[in-house]
Amino acid sequence: MNLYPLGKALCTAILKPLYRIQVIGRENFPDDTGVLLCSNHIDNLDPPVVGLTAPRPVHFMAKEELFQQPVLKSVLPNVNAFPVKRGLSDRQAIRKALELLRTGQVVGMFPEGTRSKTGKLGKGLTGAGFFALKGDAMVMPCAIIGPYRPFRKLKVVYGKPIDMAPYRERKASAEEATEAIMAAIQELLEKNR
Repeated sequence: MNLYPLGKALCTAILKPLYRIQVIGRENFPDDTGVLLCSNHIDNLDPPVVGLTAPRPVHFMAKEELFQQPVLKSVLPNVNAFPVKRGLSDRQAIRKALELLRTGQVVGMFPEGTRSKTGKLGKGLTGAGFFALKGDAMVMPCAIIGPYRPFRKLKVVYGKPIDMAPYRERKASAEEATEAIMAAIQELLEKNR
């Protein structure tokens, strides 16, 4: 049973007023193609916040450990999340993400691989570049500008989509593609603080 619409409605009702969420650039979001949505990661609430502000349903890659928690293991698959083994080449997660992108869905990921303790953008893992190059999708950079403090403004900024076709044509490395994605996120963070 897909609980995504219900989850989005609940998160919107609770989180949007609590954190006074301001969304910038939602009009930049492509509406008719696969999208790899890449965001910085500053808090455990990032996935629901991105999910409630994105104009399309987002399928999040989530660390496998979350799917072993008693409540989360039954909820996460029903809100479009799928597990990924961190630090390994997880073929099942790779196939799932590529299939979603190729069928015009939105796949959400946090290229840093873990939350930033300082709030500063960390180095992106090459998985983001891999999916950007292989997924035949547009890349949507996103910046979450916090911190998460009740009744203080939290910004979610969507930048212009990155067309990966030139990178694919010149057979760019996953590392180069990841660097381009991270640079776009960094630019959003700097321009919208």
